[in-house]
Amino acid sequence: MECIRIRRATGMDAEGLTALVQESQAYRGQYASVIAGYQVAAAYIERHQVFAAVDAAGQLVGFYSLILDPTELDLAFVSDEVQGTGVGKLLMEHMLDQAQSAGSTDVRVVSNPPAERFYLRMGAERVGVVAPTPPQVTWERPELRFVVSRQRVIGTEVTTIR
Repeated sequence: MECIRIRRATGMDAEGLTALVQESQAYRGQYASVIAGYQVAAAYIERHQVFAAVDAAGQLVGFYSLILDPTELDLAFVSDEVQGTGVGKLLMEHMLDQAQSAGSTDVRVVSNPPAERFYLRMGAERVGVVAPTPPQVTWERPELRFVVSRQRVIGTEVTTIR
């Protein structure tokens, strides 16, 4: 993986983060209604813990949004072009470190069904399902939970201490 840096997103990133959401292949077909017209607004970025993954050229390649009360991963997107290169894993490790720093013991995730396998590989456990909320969401969504363990950050690596 090339050099990826994670930084706090700013309102100036709103357009680029919205583009990552709108261009996601994971939200095509039956899942398209969820992101139809969705925008990541500058006010949203300022209000929540939003972090962007940026490549060596300064291009946004992914991001996540963590809500702290209660702790929930609200958004997580990685550019289709870099999926499978470790960017998502880096974002999840960073997210868990942020949750731990905020004193959270777990992080709730309501997942798009195709993303469930990713979260399970990252260490989340399935705890249930969330019922459809028509008209935008007409399918059940997996509800997952990350347990936040004590962590120590060393450079860009996260080492778990049990």
